[in-house]
Amino acid sequence: MSGQGETSQPNPPAAVKEPHARVVHGDIFTDNYEWMRDTASPRVRSYINAENAWTEARMAPMAGLRRTLLDEFESHIQQTDLSVPVRMDGWWYFARTVQGLQYGLQCRIPVTDEFDWRPPRIDPLSLPGSLSGEQVYFDANKEAEGKSFFCLGAMDISKDGSLLLYSTDTRGDERYDIRCRVIGDRSVLGVNPGHDLPGVIEGVASGGCLTPDGRWIFYTKVNDAWRPWSVWRHRVGTPVEEDVEAWRELDERFFVGVGMSFDEKSIVVTSASETTSEVLRVPVDDPTARFEPVIPRQEGIDYDMSFARFERGVAVDGEDIPLAVVVHNSVDSNFEVDVIDLRSEKPPYRIGDGVCIARGSTPEDDPGLRIGQRIDGIEFYRDYVVLSYRREGMTRLAVTSSRQAATDFQAGRPWAFRDVLPGKGLGGLANLDPVDHYVRGNEDANVGATESVGAQRYRAGGNVNRIVDTARSMSHDDSGGRLWSIGSVGSPSYEAPFLRYSYGSYTVPPQVHELDPSTGKDVFLRAATVLGDFDPANYSERRVWVPAPDGVRVPVSLVWRPDRLSAPAPMFITGYGAYESSSDPGFSVGRLSLLDRGVLYAVAHVRGGGEMGRQWYEQGKGLSKKNTFTDFIAATRWLEDNGWADRARTVANGGSAGGLLMGAIVNMAPELYRGVEADVPFVDALTSILNPSLPLTVTEWDEWGDPLHNPAVYRYMKSYSPYENVLTAEQRRRRFGSATMPSVFVTTSLNDTRVLPVEPLKWVARLQEPEIGADVILKVETDSAGHGGTSGRYRQWAELAYENAWCLWMMGIRK
Repeated sequence: MSGQGETSQPNPPAAVKEPHARVVHGDIFTDNYEWMRDTASPRVRSYINAENAWTEARMAPMAGLRRTLLDEFESHIQQTDLSVPVRMDGWWYFARTVQGLQYGLQCRIPVTDEFDWRPPRIDPLSLPGSLSGEQVYFDANKEAEGKSFFCLGAMDISKDGSLLLYSTDTRGDERYDIRCRVIGDRSVLGVNPGHDLPGVIEGVASGGCLTPDGRWIFYTKVNDAWRPWSVWRHRVGTPVEEDVEAWRELDERFFVGVGMSFDEKSIVVTSASETTSEVLRVPVDDPTARFEPVIPRQEGIDYDMSFARFERGVAVDGEDIPLAVVVHNSVDSNFEVDVIDLRSEKPPYRIGDGVCIARGSTPEDDPGLRIGQRIDGIEFYRDYVVLSYRREGMTRLAVTSSRQAATDFQAGRPWAFRDVLPGKGLGGLANLDPVDHYVRGNEDANVGATESVGAQRYRAGGNVNRIVDTARSMSHDDSGGRLWSIGSVGSPSYEAPFLRYSYGSYTVPPQVHELDPSTGKDVFLRAATVLGDFDPANYSERRVWVPAPDGVRVPVSLVWRPDRLSAPAPMFITGYGAYESSSDPGFSVGRLSLLDRGVLYAVAHVRGGGEMGRQWYEQGKGLSKKNTFTDFIAATRWLEDNGWADRARTVANGGSAGGLLMGAIVNMAPELYRGVEADVPFVDALTSILNPSLPLTVTEWDEWGDPLHNPAVYRYMKSYSPYENVLTAEQRRRRFGSATMPSVFVTTSLNDTRVLPVEPLKWVARLQEPEIGADVILKVETDSAGHGGTSGRYRQWAELAYENAWCLWMMGIRK
């Protein structure tokens, strides 16, 4: 294939080969580029600089297109904006963005009417600090001054509103520093408002919490392998050197987090591997007590636990009913919700205690419990209960009043949840048996202000000859053919009388609504503003179901602009497929620039993700990982063979574990793609997972398998790990009948601690060997980015324009 652009430099940098033998289970693999692991060494830095110079030269012809794309992004975004205020402890909290500033501002105004829960209407173009009583209590722009990278982690506020806990990462390596700032109208411990208390907790995990009285901080330290493993307790106002370790996780597979329970009665530690979890707690009024398990861990059982109550007057007998709420997968892999009456049950509790109120849709289940394909979570408020679940790969919300829930609970039966119909109120009971209706057949530039601290505080089969269009199977909610996402925004206030939720699709900007569960009345609060001539009616979206090689139907979301698309069209196809992470529909300004140029945008919801329930995830991990790759290839091939997409103008994209997917498809089906963009790609997977001293490795054994101790896992991973399976031009010719190879664009960062930069460096060096015949460029961020890229919205938009320009160039679109 032709090159990417003109350059006076005829060839990419040539990396020195230094053979290094990796011997495992009697197998010898010769690695010529393992010397690149020392990214601080002068010769590796010299190689990186040469690669960056080569990339800039290759990208130079695209400078005009990059500028055009960036101008388009900025023309669509209301750069001075704010989020919908959320009420917490006497204040309305919201976030502002201001044109020209990279980061958001955290603001609040006092509540003036304790009985009024409707958020105040604020002009989004108003200036920070201009409202009556408004306090700008945290300005990330000031905190980021002089820093090339800035990421805000945890934020928490004491109940009286006087103290703010916040954590920041200024390198991109995901090690955070925690500070405490006085934000009330009085001094605290001799420190005046607007100033930090003495002492910084350095180099810890991102999370942390402040007890409601503002006297204690709990946080998590990481070990040498970057695993959060140890919970520490800090007495506010005392030297950090006096902090005490409160709990430690010795099993290297487990990650640890700490936070406050929603009812603010307990400090909660969660320790979880990919397959097993455990919850421990201590009372808030006894923070120095020993953490004890609420339910002792059981291997292979994943559970979460929270505490709630039916208040006096709701229960039949007129008394409070304290509850423990357990979401677990011991019976149903798609999870069930059990509620335990704490009046009669005493800790420690056991999985299966209490009354099952809801369960995922396993076919053998009692239909009365089959409320959805997978239970995602449950939230208890004083007046209502919210259930999050997913069906047919789509997110759903259901709600019931506390009074109805109490009646159902005392009767020992499943709860009568009703579906939330976006913008329309409540639908029928959420007894959702899937019904198929058959027919033949990088994106993000964020819109609007960032979330406020209030929201941050809490937390297949079938006939392969038939392709399902899911948009036509959603008549129960009148989706209008949109592939929507819905989710609870999660008010931090237990007393909040209204359910606040967000709703949007690939082509509809996100909206925020409030629903009164007692009446079903739905109130629209606001939608993200998209400037310019944008009209959702100009765009279409659809979900098709594509047969994989083993007969499983794979959902693929398609987005396009009918008046600009001429089939077969240039296609941008993306996927992830790991860690049970779901690629749900969401709006993107960056995507508009692709659609407006006649590009078909496709998301392949491949196995390994969580869109279709726990089994969907399990069919794409461990010794079934190749399903992820073959699903993606099948989706691409089907779209090309059925006239949707032009093979000569198809570009694929994926990042991190999705970058592993990109590396795999380059080896397995190079003829299907004109270009492949792999961001921070996990392409030397076997080498990394063999080394337990590296960050995350032992924890990852539950995801990929343990190749160090299991020869079968070793052989399986070696058969797909991209770095070890690069084909020469002659090998491609023999295997596929052609030496065709897509152009490849790779990104990485020297500060990435999730996928170490040595992986993409080695892969690129291998791809650039003459016998491979690949056209490859590599962009390395040397000091201002992490695993998620750079920080600051304008820099992020520029980064996206840079990447999208390359993708469009590969499609033959030059302006």
